[in-house]
Amino acid sequence: QIDHFGFDENLTFQQRYLVADQYWKKDNGPILFYTGNEGDITWFCNNTGFMWDVAEELNAMLVFAEHRYYGESLPFGNESFSDSKHLNYLTSEQALADFTVLVEHLKTTIAGARYSPVIAIGGSYGGMLAAWFRMKYPHAVVGALAASAPIWQFGDLVPCGAYFSIVTNNFKMSGAGCSESIRNSWNAINHLSSTDAGLQWLSSTFRLCSPLKNLQDAAVFKNWLSETWINLAMVNYPYEADFLQPLPAWPIREVCKFLKDPSLSDKLLLQNVFQAVNLYYNYSGAASCLDMSETATKNLGQMGWYYQVC
Repeated sequence: QIDHFGFDENLTFQQRYLVADQYWKKDNGPILFYTGNEGDITWFCNNTGFMWDVAEELNAMLVFAEHRYYGESLPFGNESFSDSKHLNYLTSEQALADFTVLVEHLKTTIAGARYSPVIAIGGSYGGMLAAWFRMKYPHAVVGALAASAPIWQFGDLVPCGAYFSIVTNNFKMSGAGCSESIRNSWNAINHLSSTDAGLQWLSSTFRLCSPLKNLQDAAVFKNWLSETWINLAMVNYPYEADFLQPLPAWPIREVCKFLKDPSLSDKLLLQNVFQAVNLYYNYSGAASCLDMSETATKNLGQMGWYYQVC
């Protein structure tokens, strides 16, 4: 149902979900329900190792539910993002109602699942959804595991710079001079971007797919770098992973190996920053240039996410 809280019950859409039942104990065995977040559900399914690890131990069925407006679960097809009328139904409240309907559907259509206990599991925004799912629909889920769920990360609830302080601390703890090098890089970029020759040097040094032409482009460049550091903090796993990008274990530690000396000249410092950034975007060695329009995998639904955040 597109609108769970209105009067038109005839508007419906196809929601995608994935089921893995090879370990499930069919006589009301547990169901681990992944509350899909802002992207293609197959991508999250392939990057949620914990659920697969415990499925056999718990004799659990795994269900990965795709969030409306992401992946293939588009309420209005290609028109889903065309205007505010179509985007009106992209809310966390509507998504939680989708999950509740899906849980009931599974319990009534899968033999032996009628009394299966359901545990909601999610991370990041999906973790927020898992927590809210248990709070708002306690009859549907008996518990929730919410990983890295920033449920307080809203205006006036926590300081706006709280997350950036955590990111800075991650780099500070991963190598001497690392966070200071990044901090000094901003002034270095400001100095170089003040001239056409400096913009050309930055474009060439960072192997940008689209060269910087003016101060507005330089601002986009700095924002791109900022998002890179933020993303590295999010995926600083102790093992190799391919979540936002293919990366080695402890990627910040590897990045900081290039950022040991914050006292270098502007150009030498930024050449080191490029080496650090290149590890994030080109660890596989497949990229011929770095695209500032992309900071993460294409499996994330940027259009819907920007609307939701706003």
